[in-house]
Amino acid sequence: MNAEPAAEEPLPTDPPEEAVSEDHSAEAAVPAADAFAAPPSGTYRLQLRGTPEGRFGFAEAAALAPYLASLGVSHVYLSPVLQAAPGSAHGYDVVDHSRLADELGGPEAFGAMATRFRAHGLRVLVDVVPNHMAIPEPHELNLPLAEVLEDGPASPFAKWFDVDWDAGGGRIVLPGEGEPNYRRFFDISGLIGLRQEDPEVFQRTHGLLLNLVEQGLVDGLRVDHPDGLADPRGYLRRLAEAAPDRWVLVEKITEGEERLPPDWPCAGTTGYDSLGMIGGLFVDPAGEKPLTDYYVSLTGNPGEFEEVEHDARLYAATHGLKPEIDRLLRVLHRAVGERRPGLEKALVELLVAMPVYRAYVVPGEDAPQQAVDVLNESADRARAHLPEELHDDLETVVDLALGRGERTDAEFIVRFQQTSAPLAAKGVEDTAFYRWNRMAALNEVGGAPGRFSVSPEDFHAYCIRLARDWPLTMTTLSTHDTKREEDVRAWLSVLAEIPGEWGEAVERWRTWGSAPSPLEPDLEYLLWQTLVGAWPITQGRLEEFLTKAMREAKTRTSWVEQDASYEESVLAYARAVLSDADLITDMTSFVAKLAPYARVNSLGQKLVQLAMPGVPDVYQGCELTGLALVDPDNRRPVDYGRRREHLVRLDTGRRPKEVDDEKLLVTSRTLRLRRAHPEWFGPGSRHEPVAARGAAADHVVGFARGDAVALATRLPVGLEQRGGWNGTRVDVRHQGWRDLLTGCTHMGPILDAGRVFEHLPVALLVPREIDR
Repeated sequence: MNAEPAAEEPLPTDPPEEAVSEDHSAEAAVPAADAFAAPPSGTYRLQLRGTPEGRFGFAEAAALAPYLASLGVSHVYLSPVLQAAPGSAHGYDVVDHSRLADELGGPEAFGAMATRFRAHGLRVLVDVVPNHMAIPEPHELNLPLAEVLEDGPASPFAKWFDVDWDAGGGRIVLPGEGEPNYRRFFDISGLIGLRQEDPEVFQRTHGLLLNLVEQGLVDGLRVDHPDGLADPRGYLRRLAEAAPDRWVLVEKITEGEERLPPDWPCAGTTGYDSLGMIGGLFVDPAGEKPLTDYYVSLTGNPGEFEEVEHDARLYAATHGLKPEIDRLLRVLHRAVGERRPGLEKALVELLVAMPVYRAYVVPGEDAPQQAVDVLNESADRARAHLPEELHDDLETVVDLALGRGERTDAEFIVRFQQTSAPLAAKGVEDTAFYRWNRMAALNEVGGAPGRFSVSPEDFHAYCIRLARDWPLTMTTLSTHDTKREEDVRAWLSVLAEIPGEWGEAVERWRTWGSAPSPLEPDLEYLLWQTLVGAWPITQGRLEEFLTKAMREAKTRTSWVEQDASYEESVLAYARAVLSDADLITDMTSFVAKLAPYARVNSLGQKLVQLAMPGVPDVYQGCELTGLALVDPDNRRPVDYGRRREHLVRLDTGRRPKEVDDEKLLVTSRTLRLRRAHPEWFGPGSRHEPVAARGAAADHVVGFARGDAVALATRLPVGLEQRGGWNGTRVDVRHQGWRDLLTGCTHMGPILDAGRVFEHLPVALLVPREIDR
């Protein structure tokens, strides 16, 4: 895959094994003295956990301060810190907004942690959960809720919670007592929706966090699930007034051409949009047809995602989210003034057809054009599933959702939006993604399974827009909610370049034994992809994943109605696969063949994410290879001692020994460069595509950020098949460069790609003084 180096670029002499070059010195790991005045340059997400097993509280986080500062981030990004329900493993089930979690160490430990972070030049970004609270056992742990359970709508806390009092006969219908009469977080009956549109509720639920911001102990806020709120823009405006000039991000998933509303006072999203754009760069579009054809022949499933998505959304609307649909239907009947039989079907099909999580319409205001476009597109899609005599009912629902026409109903406008968002999450991410696994790497939060790949041109256009409109938005490759970590996807992306070999391997494995597979075809195909992408994997982890996958699909078994016999047959088959030594030998041999190409994808997508516009987040542990699957697998304890040792080795001049070292090198050097040069990467900077010319030009993705240039290899199998770089050149426009990753120097402005990528499939170039 390597070409001869260009004549003007002599090979560097190899430094001694123990030498410390300027590229690898530990000095670069120390934050600048004015770090707190600089814009955010990089974050590191920590999953706090207060349970005895796997406990990771404020003290444990504080102990990482020297390491995280050395890694190069500006902010430590914490999962929720307020008092959660007993046994909470994640903190999103808050029961008391006035207390820092006792299980995590309480206020004293939090203060000590924040002080230690600041001593190392680190700031704190905290996860805020405004949408809901937990219904704990005992109920008295949530005092506002307990009072409402006692006194009903007469309680002064009744306005806290989004309850349909008429449907419950003047009381809250608790889990296990019948259909819930309150807005839930998705379909989780143990989480009750809050009414943040009420100023008092906002103040009482945000007072402690805002005090921490005022005291300088918290520097930024990440807002969980704003799409659940009655008025996301109004909430963000209130938050901006209470915490002015703070870095505020929203966990907002955009779909397709959707844009974050420009009138939201925030810095951007938590980065799921970037995850899909980056990953698509490393998927070969030529693999789409053969992989789709094989998937259809193997499973009998449709070749397009849309049909599966529609059915899965409809299932969620008529099953798990039926209480929310029924409540919305009651509001619709009241708004229309009659109970026409076609209204329910029109309403459900319109919700099912929504191409995005929600439209942002505020009662009393004209609907923004993006919302009008979304509803019109939804109506067009819904008509295909409705008889013509119901089209007028459909138009009635569309008009009400947009607040136009003679009849308007503020509650319907709001509740329609609050219902469409969980329907998207439960119908698509938590159902359809587990029913249609043509290419599992694409079935990711914020992703689009039907969009097979992303061209460099589309990626650059996206980055240029980010740099212009949302320079401080977050970018990510892995989160606590992703279906599989970034390097599982990097391995699976190779399959798009070898569809024939992959299909032959799957056919070999699935017919290995004499007994036929009891798995549904899609689940079986997902099993083989999971084994290859996450290998090596233990029996326990695989069984945990398969159990979740088949229950989320809701075709043969589910969380609510479990088919124990089917589930056991699936797990027994998985155990038999893992215990078949010959089959595993064959599979590990196949995985080994993928390794050099997966390395290219892993390092390439990491450099692209870290160097592109936005503020990159590193999910805990993913500075090394991340091969975890969906939660709880991706929330297991991280071995930070190992990571410290690897970083010290690199910082004392030792060369990378393995992919883990290489990924840590890419991560630390890029993060440190961003922190040292906010003028290159921060607000006001640009994203400028770098051109490549030659036979293998399509295998380079490159861009300039200020005075730095990031270059990455893509589609490595095709590159190898065409004979390597073969004289391909990259135009970096200036002379005199040094690669921060290898120490190699390059003259330029035209660089030979074979020379640039001789040691690593990525390069991070910065200017160097030219000897004349």
